[in-house]
Amino acid sequence: MTLRLGIDVGGTNTDGVLLDNNMNVVHSLKTPTTADVETGIYNTIDQLVTNAHVNVGDIEFAMLGTTQCTNAIVERKNLNKVAVIRIGAPAGTAIKPLAGVPEDLKAILGNYTYMVEGGHEFNGDEMSPLNERKIHSIAEEIKGDVDSVAVTSIFSPVSKHHETRTGEILKEILGDDTSVSLSSEVGSIGLLERENATILNASIINVAQKTAEGFEKALKAKDINAKVFFCQNDGTLMSKDYTLKYPILTVACGPTNSLRGASFLSDNKDAIIVDVGGTTTDIGVLTKGFPRQSSIAVELGGVRTNFRMPDISSIGLGGGTIIHLEGDQFKVGPDSVGHRIQEEALVFGGATLTATDVAVALGKVTLGNPDNVKHLDKGRLTAIYQHMVEMVEESIDRIKTSANDMPVALVGGGSILFPDNLKGASEVYKPENGDVANAIGSAISQISGEIEKIYALSQENREEILNKAKKLAISETIKAGADSKKVEIVDIESVPLAYLPGDATRVKIKAAGDLAITRK
Repeated sequence: MTLRLGIDVGGTNTDGVLLDNNMNVVHSLKTPTTADVETGIYNTIDQLVTNAHVNVGDIEFAMLGTTQCTNAIVERKNLNKVAVIRIGAPAGTAIKPLAGVPEDLKAILGNYTYMVEGGHEFNGDEMSPLNERKIHSIAEEIKGDVDSVAVTSIFSPVSKHHETRTGEILKEILGDDTSVSLSSEVGSIGLLERENATILNASIINVAQKTAEGFEKALKAKDINAKVFFCQNDGTLMSKDYTLKYPILTVACGPTNSLRGASFLSDNKDAIIVDVGGTTTDIGVLTKGFPRQSSIAVELGGVRTNFRMPDISSIGLGGGTIIHLEGDQFKVGPDSVGHRIQEEALVFGGATLTATDVAVALGKVTLGNPDNVKHLDKGRLTAIYQHMVEMVEESIDRIKTSANDMPVALVGGGSILFPDNLKGASEVYKPENGDVANAIGSAISQISGEIEKIYALSQENREEILNKAKKLAISETIKAGADSKKVEIVDIESVPLAYLPGDATRVKIKAAGDLAITRK
């Protein structure tokens, strides 16, 4: 028997699940997230294996979804010192690198910025030759002072030659201890946003390294010799090496895992997913079983970027959300007791009124000791609860693209707080094991491959070019670890770039496939 182990580390709980060959849940559970993360992961794995009575030798795949990289950017913790090199002088010097980046983040990154001659036109023609001598000089200057380098060249998604050559020179002088991030491999068209995404990617390499090593140590401590994968924010997996190169792709993988898990559990490939956690409620849309991607530039930690992100709406409402009473008025959140809910919520003997207490007092759910909330005014609690439900209904309405009702799946540990009927929902699903949908989402994930290029796409050569691009995407997917017989194209996007001459079209193709199983 082949088993899959899925772990998702959230701000409140670390969820774990074991799935068998047929993707049936063998066992699932939640443990509190710990400050050092590794301990929480170990506790979850230890309890899973012990309670499920499985042979650890049967676990072939282990998948981790984590918020550590997101938190590092938002909280400004444990970030790398980053040197920023922009290739595009003299044309691309009007706005300096790190423009629009918050001052506190600039100070942490180190403010090492350089502009070098080079770059390309949209059609791949060289704007000016790459100044390799200056790259050598910069490398010598920053040696020993920075942990990472972010390299961005004008129109590198069209021609990445100058970025690649710069990377080779930097590696030659700085060695393998200094990581190099190339913008052509991180962001999309749009120089400043792509540059920012690359800088953030370079800033969280060490955080990703520590998280990956912590996961591997936790597995090793239980003698689990599995192939390790990490979840990325499009609902698919990547290898450890890929994760350490592009840790930015783990950002928002938690909500994505919940969407994918909810799709699997409710057998719905086109639906709205409402994931209610301890601190926030995340609402997203599934299209053909994968999260709808955001079509606008995304802000992360106050930095405007354009790397791939799921279209997720988050509100400050969860099981641990604090209810503030102010005279006859009340305020729901957005602050939460988080992983301290079992110490601080009224029903667990604490002194803080939370969203969970409101639901328990009104008989919506049975948790803790209901006697602890008997004294609360039912009329007031009803108004609070109605407001909580309206917050979710408004978010569902905002994320829809039409006025028609859609199926809604309620998942996450806090989903038990909400009713079986919601405005805007044609049907509300509360699937079994929905409280660990995020861990299930990580365990069922497929491997993917993606290519994004600009082509001169005319009516005559359109089919030929698209077929070539599809083969490239499939090849990337197989290379990443997918079963060559089970890979398919899941998304094709071709957008004419009207502001560029020559029938220029941005082509983005993504393929996904099941993991190649080697054990019997």
